[in-house]
Amino acid sequence: MRKVISSAILMLFIAMFFACKENKTKEKEIVDSEEAMPSEVEKYGGLALYTVRDAMGENAKETLKTVADAGYKNIESANYSDGKFYNMSPEDFKAYLKEIGLNPISTHQGSVTLENADEMMADVKAAGFEYFVVPVPPMGMFESNSEDGTMGMNGTAEELANILDTLGEKANAAGLKLLYHNHDFEFKKNSDGIVTIDYLLENCNPDLVNFQMDLYWVTKAEADPLAYFEKYPGRFKIWHVKDMDDQGRFAPVGQGKIDFQRILAQKEQSGMEYYMVEQDMTFDGLEPLEAIKISHEGLREIGFK
Repeated sequence: MRKVISSAILMLFIAMFFACKENKTKEKEIVDSEEAMPSEVEKYGGLALYTVRDAMGENAKETLKTVADAGYKNIESANYSDGKFYNMSPEDFKAYLKEIGLNPISTHQGSVTLENADEMMADVKAAGFEYFVVPVPPMGMFESNSEDGTMGMNGTAEELANILDTLGEKANAAGLKLLYHNHDFEFKKNSDGIVTIDYLLENCNPDLVNFQMDLYWVTKAEADPLAYFEKYPGRFKIWHVKDMDDQGRFAPVGQGKIDFQRILAQKEQSGMEYYMVEQDMTFDGLEPLEAIKISHEGLREIGFK
């Protein structure tokens, strides 16, 4: 009888041992499976918030969270008024970006003047930005035609260069880096026969003024980004990455005809430190918040990181 009981106890221990071992094996398989699956969208690339400006106007915090959830790591602001970014103080804006895992890299400050620059730059610095971007010729020099969409500039390239150098000095004193952002008109000869972007590159102090190259507008102007990288190496610190469809309209990254891989291969020569997806307008029923997701996938397929 004792032998029967002992045998039963032994069989019970053996069964428990193998059951425990099987459970541990299953637990390990579950852990390994969870580790193999990313817990969130891979974070890379930047977004120019001008792309989602309407949504930012309706609910800035919710929109920023959507941008972060779409996988973007960095942002470029395009809204500053009364000392605030999207109705948030510089300190609050910086804190919220940190909370949701976004980095403030650059900001377009179209309303900058020589008179308000110091105060504005102090706010930009307080918000955590690194780059202060002049998006168009400032102080009333920019011209645009709403009927045909053309853009231009009044005043001379020399006047613009002098303004940018002065703003560059102020930015440097504030601990910021100044960039000028191009459209297409700067790549065309003006009434004096001068190509404005060439004049700026050759005459602005490179220690104080560099450039944000908008790859769509360079293409629109029928200029070659690589030719500029070769002639002016290291001057293009941020790129605006946006595509062009067959009709010449803005398109999500990877959905148009711009050869980004060819351009990306020369990023070191260009001096590119960051890039920002931007799409000024969307078409054919595509919403901006959907377009930025398509562009983020396009970045991955092209090889941007």
